[in-house]
Amino acid sequence: MARKKTASGADPAGEPSFEEALLELENIVAAMEEEQLPLEELVARYEKGSKLLARCETVLASARKRLQTISAKAANADADLPDDPDESPDEDDESAGSSPGTPDEYDDDDDIRLF
Repeated sequence: MARKKTASGADPAGEPSFEEALLELENIVAAMEEEQLPLEELVARYEKGSKLLARCETVLASARKRLQTISAKAANADADLPDDPDESPDEDDESAGSSPGTPDEYDDDDDIRLF
């Protein structure tokens, strides 16, 4: 049973993984476009597709939030780096003494250069 859980990628609530939901959604769209289906079948597939789309959007929103959290943690870790003795003392001493918000500006620039 452990193999089935890892292979399917479904979450504990029984929802399909992002990849599974996207694949099924693509199959539904293709069937609706290519096949001559009765109205009732079209409506049922549309309803199923709407649920799958909502699932995909939920997973994407969750992933986006996690990436933002990771980026924020990296930015906070970079904010601690000016205390490193390898940093040039001239810029850090002047900016740290002039305004407490200035090192954040330098950290944002560092983030941009990293990506």
